[in-house]
Amino acid sequence: MSVVRVALDVPLSTLFDYTLAHGTAVVPGQRVLVPFGRKQMVGVVMECAVDSELAATRIKQVVQVLEGVPPLPDELLALLRFCSDYYHHPLGATVLLALPARLRSSQPVTLREAAQYTLSDSGRSLDLSQLPKRKVVQQRLLTALQQGALSAAQLRALSPSAPTALKTLLQAGWVEICAVPAAPSTFAFNNAHTLTAQQQQAVDAVTQSNGYGCFLLHGITGSGKTEIYVHLMHHVLQPCPEPGRREGGQVLLLVPEINLTPQLENYFRNRFPDAELVSLHSGLSDGERTQNWLRAQSGRARIVLGTRLAVFTPLPQLALIIVDEEHDSSYKQQDGLRYSARDVAIFRANQRGVPIVLGSATPSLESYYNAQIGRYRLLRLTQRAMAQARLPEIRCINTSNVIMQHGVSEPLLKALAERLQRGEQSLIFINRRGYAPVLMCTACGWLSGCSNCAGKLVLHLNDRLLRCHHCGHQERVPHACPSCGNADLQPVGIGTQRVESALQEHFPQARILRVDRDSTRNKGAWNVMRQQIQDEAVDILVGTQMLAKGHDFPNLTLVGVLNPDSALYSSDFRASEKLFAQLAQVAGRAGRADKPGEVLIQTAFPDHPLFRALRAHDYDTWAQTLLAERQSAGFPPFVYQALLRAEGKQKTEVYTFLQQAQEAAVALNMPVEVYGVVPAALPRRANHYLAHLLVQSDKRKLLQQFLHTWRPLLDALPAQKLRWSLDVDPL
Repeated sequence: MSVVRVALDVPLSTLFDYTLAHGTAVVPGQRVLVPFGRKQMVGVVMECAVDSELAATRIKQVVQVLEGVPPLPDELLALLRFCSDYYHHPLGATVLLALPARLRSSQPVTLREAAQYTLSDSGRSLDLSQLPKRKVVQQRLLTALQQGALSAAQLRALSPSAPTALKTLLQAGWVEICAVPAAPSTFAFNNAHTLTAQQQQAVDAVTQSNGYGCFLLHGITGSGKTEIYVHLMHHVLQPCPEPGRREGGQVLLLVPEINLTPQLENYFRNRFPDAELVSLHSGLSDGERTQNWLRAQSGRARIVLGTRLAVFTPLPQLALIIVDEEHDSSYKQQDGLRYSARDVAIFRANQRGVPIVLGSATPSLESYYNAQIGRYRLLRLTQRAMAQARLPEIRCINTSNVIMQHGVSEPLLKALAERLQRGEQSLIFINRRGYAPVLMCTACGWLSGCSNCAGKLVLHLNDRLLRCHHCGHQERVPHACPSCGNADLQPVGIGTQRVESALQEHFPQARILRVDRDSTRNKGAWNVMRQQIQDEAVDILVGTQMLAKGHDFPNLTLVGVLNPDSALYSSDFRASEKLFAQLAQVAGRAGRADKPGEVLIQTAFPDHPLFRALRAHDYDTWAQTLLAERQSAGFPPFVYQALLRAEGKQKTEVYTFLQQAQEAAVALNMPVEVYGVVPAALPRRANHYLAHLLVQSDKRKLLQQFLHTWRPLLDALPAQKLRWSLDVDPL
């Protein structure tokens, strides 16, 4: 009897045995359709065996072996087993998470040949000036195709509405589909910039390493980290006949947010026009994501650019991994398999024996500490890449002794006016969307609280709505106070909408653009906005952290930061680390070209050590200060933590479950610290109560041994009406 052990997407930490029909052959990593209960599910074969512990009568037969897609390689299956084991998540759910949605169904999937488009004879003879002026996208596509054949992805990068325009041009007969040329043996490297001495040292350090090596590239904003990535890619992409060399391989580049992928995609396509590049992120349709994943799996895609889930992409010729903005919290998944893509990428590089580069202007304390103790190799960039570009001057405006207008100080308004007069761009950064954080009654003190959460409803004046940013609940703005009937309701605090409104009133001629999650909700909206900024059709940007990192706007010379002080007295011990990184990143948007930059931070604590370090552009001193605090307090990176979270509609049930879990942990009498049960930072969300229990140890191995013993005890606890999760290395 041939038995296969199959991973299924179910919340059970086990594999399931199935038999194969006579003559059917499968290998580990292959997808199969199997019966499960009353339905059929797609799973992945993890092991092949000759017998089972179950009675033969209880083992069902595989319904179908799904062909068309090569099996997952053993290396990737080992990576997924490690993630399931380390993060204590069911193996089946972990394995199926790594597959695109289309591959989790039994529908046939095949890799399609990539189409390229070129001008037809009539298209080449077309006079573009005769096209209607409103056909902007069609003109843009035709102009681009005059330079040569382009792929659908390259055309789509020109405009979000490119597919519709391309369809029209095909129907008109001006554009036609052409054969894709064979992949070249060498790849063109366009616009190769001369590296600075520090950049060249960083490139040499990585390219001359043998096998695995983790490099922390600590470079100030504007120091040319992306140029180093480009030269490393060029080195990896070129084929080499010598055995044991990495050249001729694939590159995996991880970025923290979808908003960074389009501009990086265009940038790398321009630098490597002959190398096939695909992107993998949640902004793609299921079909696009599946085809890009298959192109990576086949080895055709040489550069894979993606957000955190891309770390699980099968790459047969993987030779280099780059994690850009490695400090960013977006690399940590916050539900399901709570993995850190940065940490998984490091494990994968070690597993494969290839170098990995972690790039950041403000490294996470964990990475910085690992570099200090020699676990990682530290590469520094202390100068901006452009000789005429200098770090911006950072000044603090003491909000306790200046006049404020809707949260904006007079000195900042004066600086904005100067930039408008000189035709330069400015950025006002405030990490809160909406008009105001809360609506208040001036008579009785009523505040606009959320009926479902412990948080407050945020005023969105344009929509005349109060919205909860935690659970999504929204309601109309009341005409009078629900508590006392007073009609004088006032917004308290400031958000992006209120700042935008105040600036429009103060600078009526200025072109002001608000960039936050509300204004970029529609697909393609951010691409349009980014083009407006690049074309200098915007004078003042008002935005949240979406604008804080990765963007290069040469004409932007002023950054104003509003209300950063709340992080200075946060209950989160990582808050000041995050604030320094955020402010350093947003400050780095100013003065990236030949024009000097200036950063004005409005704060009530201008002499705080964090702001002193920012003004001096001194990350190292600040990091050493935080590390000393963490060591004395017993916080990461000097300890390793796991957090047991629980939520439910009944508060008593949540706390009873966690208290039982705590008692079980203490009874194990293992060398770990078990803390008490405490409410979460937001103790009620969407009518659910949330609380957690922290466990930590100064040795990672001891913590993992404890978790492997404790986890089965948690599964045995009564928790029918609860949701609970175990988060290893929580943020």
